[in-house]
Amino acid sequence: MQDNPSIQFDEQRLAKRQQLLEEGVELYPHEFRRSHTIDTVREEFSEIGHDPSAEIISTAGRLYGVRDHGKTFFADLRDETGRIQLYIRKDALPEGKFQNFKNCIERGDIIGVKGRVFKTKVGEISIFVDDMTLLTKTLCSLPEKFHGLTNLEKRYRQRYLDLIVNEDSRETFRTRSRIISLLRNYLTNDGFLEFETPTLQPLYGGANARPFTTFHNFLGQKLYLRIAPELYLKRLIVGGFEKVFEVAKNFRNEDIDTSHNPEFSMVEIYQAYADYHDMMRLTESVVSTVISDITGGNEVSFEDNTISYKTPWQVMTMENAVRTIGGVDVFAHDVDALRIIGEKLGVEGVLDARSQREMLVLFFETLVEDKLIQPTFITDFPVENSPLAKSHREKEGFVERFELFIAGMELANGFSELNDPLDQVQRFEAQEEKRRLGDEEAQMHDYDFVNALGYGMPPTGGVGIGIDRLVMLVTGNSSIKEVILFPSMRREQVVQENDKEPLPLDDGNV
Repeated sequence: MQDNPSIQFDEQRLAKRQQLLEEGVELYPHEFRRSHTIDTVREEFSEIGHDPSAEIISTAGRLYGVRDHGKTFFADLRDETGRIQLYIRKDALPEGKFQNFKNCIERGDIIGVKGRVFKTKVGEISIFVDDMTLLTKTLCSLPEKFHGLTNLEKRYRQRYLDLIVNEDSRETFRTRSRIISLLRNYLTNDGFLEFETPTLQPLYGGANARPFTTFHNFLGQKLYLRIAPELYLKRLIVGGFEKVFEVAKNFRNEDIDTSHNPEFSMVEIYQAYADYHDMMRLTESVVSTVISDITGGNEVSFEDNTISYKTPWQVMTMENAVRTIGGVDVFAHDVDALRIIGEKLGVEGVLDARSQREMLVLFFETLVEDKLIQPTFITDFPVENSPLAKSHREKEGFVERFELFIAGMELANGFSELNDPLDQVQRFEAQEEKRRLGDEEAQMHDYDFVNALGYGMPPTGGVGIGIDRLVMLVTGNSSIKEVILFPSMRREQVVQENDKEPLPLDDGNV
């Protein structure tokens, strides 16, 4: 095992393991019964005096700081709920255990203790240890305690180590768990039912994205990891469920940056007899409620900005946003003029765009998106970019769609859902033409979904909210890798604590 450079066992720890084995110490016992977690010790004995309690308690956790004073030790024990100080004295432990502790137990090991609670002269709640049991002898050394684990590459690749030594990281993922619970509670309390739809799909759809592909040997057919659960959730609306949602893992074969990961989480929500105005109100309420419940207020700092989540939020059409924020009145110019303007402003894709509406989206993405710091709904998208949204009831060539932007990031995307099966066929055919011309992100023609619409889907509103980005905004983390436990990264053999660059293999991304 030590010949494998990716295994980082410490030779001194291996020697101590062997010494303990020779002395008959069980290194990995099967269980340890705790009478208290550390937070309940602190709570129950908050008024304890300097004399040790009559009650003997038992608790367990990982050792962090160990301070040797000869015949006594002070050590910091931590479990998921908190930290407590241990007072370990030679004459208080069973024979041999103190020497084993002194010689072979160290920072990072997991132990169980039994003892009496007291408060030190400086007011520190502590445990006078009467007995100690080694529960796990660790073979890898923790990072130096004062600096912690600071190498980003190692933090993301070895998240377990990051969680052991970085309280901020643990708190981020506690918050993430709470956010997902709050989203579920809000929706179920509002009458929505949670469902699970296929992750492996014979056709992918619900977004413009490139999929991951695989092959099922028994079925003898290609399958795709879903890029969105949308088309299946809308089948449920057809089937008679009126308020549905799914907390879903989606997969898109796209670039990785500070706000994109190939595997990401979102909640998708659909409501019969609603439209995009209803879904904007729902999105505003859900997100602001989560922010308030987590932070206790309606303001959160993110990067150099203070984001106010006080409602109502700003609403702008895409056309108005490009005109007032981007400084370009798209429909005051023809396509040729827009190409010239776009090239001067560094707008990508203008040479390939064929209409003013297509230009509008390109100008918006380049000139407006990153300037939308406070919560802002951008509405009324061109039909060319929205194959699943219902046509706008007042604006020809547009659909009833919105996206929510906060801190320059898209957080939510929703629309009045297209439920005319013949219109849907035409939209899918337009997407097929884009695919024929080389657009790998264009959507596939899902004939079964069209057939489902043929049985009748009521007027419906839908929205998808990005969970990872919501966690970023709540916790103030500017990289999506900070809020995904195990983000996608390029494979490498070994990551050292002080490596500035990864050591890649030749087989690329995983």
